[in-house]
Amino acid sequence: MNKELIIRSGSSTDFALLKDGKLIELHKEEDDSNFSVGDIFIAKIRKSVPGLNAAFVNVGYEKDAFLHYHDLGPQVSSLLKFIKRVSTGKLKNYSLKDFPLEDDIDKHGTITNVLKSNQSLLVQIVKEPISTKGPRISSELSIAGRYIVLVPFSNRISISQKIESSEEKERLKRLVKSIRPKGFGVIVRTVAEGKKVAELDKDLQNLVDRWKAMCKKLYKAHHPSKVLGEMNRASSILRDVFNDTFTSIVVDDEDLYNRIKEYLQEIAPKKESIVKLHNAKVPIFEKHGIERQIKTSFGKTVSMSKGAYLVIEHTEAMHVIDVNSGNRSNKAKNQEDTALEVNLISAAEVARQLRLRDMGGIIVVDFIDMNNADNRRTLFNHLREEMKDDRAKHKILPPSKFGLIQITRQRVRPEMNIKTREDDPNGMNGEVEAPIVLVEKIKVELEKLIKKEHKKITLSAHPFIAAFLTKGFPSTRSKWFFDHKRWVKIVPRDAYTYLEYHFHDKNGELIK
Repeated sequence: MNKELIIRSGSSTDFALLKDGKLIELHKEEDDSNFSVGDIFIAKIRKSVPGLNAAFVNVGYEKDAFLHYHDLGPQVSSLLKFIKRVSTGKLKNYSLKDFPLEDDIDKHGTITNVLKSNQSLLVQIVKEPISTKGPRISSELSIAGRYIVLVPFSNRISISQKIESSEEKERLKRLVKSIRPKGFGVIVRTVAEGKKVAELDKDLQNLVDRWKAMCKKLYKAHHPSKVLGEMNRASSILRDVFNDTFTSIVVDDEDLYNRIKEYLQEIAPKKESIVKLHNAKVPIFEKHGIERQIKTSFGKTVSMSKGAYLVIEHTEAMHVIDVNSGNRSNKAKNQEDTALEVNLISAAEVARQLRLRDMGGIIVVDFIDMNNADNRRTLFNHLREEMKDDRAKHKILPPSKFGLIQITRQRVRPEMNIKTREDDPNGMNGEVEAPIVLVEKIKVELEKLIKKEHKKITLSAHPFIAAFLTKGFPSTRSKWFFDHKRWVKIVPRDAYTYLEYHFHDKNGELIK
């Protein structure tokens, strides 16, 4: 399995994560992004709302951030006392070693018993502003490192559930217990599996240094202001997704290239050689086939292999995905086998689409009905396996009697939405599909006709599309020949509109 990270710089920085050449994640870092998940702000409580058991906090966004009672954290009283003493200059030792902790707040208490208007509080962004809503925040702070997450005002040691070996969990717990500073809790991340104590300690000390640097900013700090920023997106993506399976990181900016090499030198020196600088004339996303995948993956309809396709609809409350087998010939023994085959292909694509578009909330997938309980179980297990690498928290319910599978997926950022339609050059319909999407549709239809064993096929298309298919070396038509050992005659038709195309057989008859 090849895992590649392709990074394109410009007015914004785009990150494309590829698995065996297929785009599975796309991230964009805007230069003026003020609210990233993980950022910590010193802010003031604007007002408490007892009816919601929550408070609204001014973090500098046009809409106040929302802080629910359950997101305060059990040690919020200790945090409030700490902030008061540090911001007034009475406390200059930020280690928490000798800081007396307060009692945990009542799990079922009310917001008005804990917070007051105009009170200073450290809060962390857990959800970026989405649609008309302000940021979602928490005062249970955590600072993420490569192997460890540091939790101030806690004494718990937690080990990632994804580490399956009980012996390894016990080993990590024992190591962390020996290096954990007093007053801090520690969460051990999955990538810490098999790591030595020296590596864990180095990561831990780095996080403690970041905590101390943040605390220094609190003295007479302006409210609201960011006191600890999440690292830049390139480093945070490498921190969260990078592992030994990565085979290549390609970047087109020399400064970013050097920074990534330096970061890898710290976290994985043996992998530093996989970082490459792209300086060819062909743009980096085009060179790796990413532009084509973006255009063909973000529309309402998503094509898959064997003629199957998904239709993705968005509503205010949820996302609905419909699985269609397409009009295809299939040599499977019966309808049940066909349904299972299409559903398994679709499950892999659904998992990819959720990550690619960063879809969150409730997702309902309408798979093709299957009567066999074993087949339904196979589909459910396959979908769970495909979503195993998804970093967003999610839950998948087994298929219902109607073939529906419900998924809940954590949403922390606005959904990735890319425009795939372009202005109509005929000036008639306002917008049309991008040329690359049209070419993909032609290719899928051609494959169906070849499977039906049509011997001689002629394609008639708008002159622009005909030229696109025949020019260059190797041309798109040449690639079709190499793939299918069938030469397709392409005829430009001046009378056709931009999107119009038709296939004809050897007698010139229209193939429907």
